[in-house]
Amino acid sequence: MSERIQLTIALCRIGFYTCLRTLCCKSYPTPRPEYDVVCIGLSGAGKTSLLSRLCSEDINDIVPTTGFSIKAVPFPNAVLNVKELGGADNIKKYWSRYYQGSQGVVFVLDSTVSDEELEACRCELHLALQHPQLCTLPFLILANHQDSPAARAVAEIKKYFELELLAKGKRWIMEGSTINDMEAVRQRFSLLISLLEDKALQPGRL
Repeated sequence: MSERIQLTIALCRIGFYTCLRTLCCKSYPTPRPEYDVVCIGLSGAGKTSLLSRLCSEDINDIVPTTGFSIKAVPFPNAVLNVKELGGADNIKKYWSRYYQGSQGVVFVLDSTVSDEELEACRCELHLALQHPQLCTLPFLILANHQDSPAARAVAEIKKYFELELLAKGKRWIMEGSTINDMEAVRQRFSLLISLLEDKALQPGRL
């Protein structure tokens, strides 16, 4: 057998084993971690619209959530399975039934509401922060509709809610949001994901 034929056979064998190794040892992308998050807030806060936009869904026919809905919200490094609870008076009294298994909390409030409604938001947030099934979880608090001229500043709401005192020693983030700036909303949720990812994070305010 000539050297040329031997060389051809050797090259063919190398090619065959290379292809076989590639097929057998193909690495698949590491699956993104999933976290179960509960989303609460009074009716009209904008919870459904924000979550729908995060999922690239049409929001033209949005209706208030009755009961609850679940959306898998994808991010580059994680998937948030968000359980959104309706905020009507006849629904929110049952919120605590859906808290079990949650790993994080998203609380959405309307920055443009009346003083009376803002006080109602304050009470609901305080109850959530102290609830046995939520008190150790990271919170993302969104002061929504910040693009409205009637919106209160985030710093004003934070002071009124007494978060520095009430949430001392807890992991929480409070930021403004608007459906007209979804990139900023995604950044807010990414901060929450960072808290969910970092198991060793010492409790403290961000």
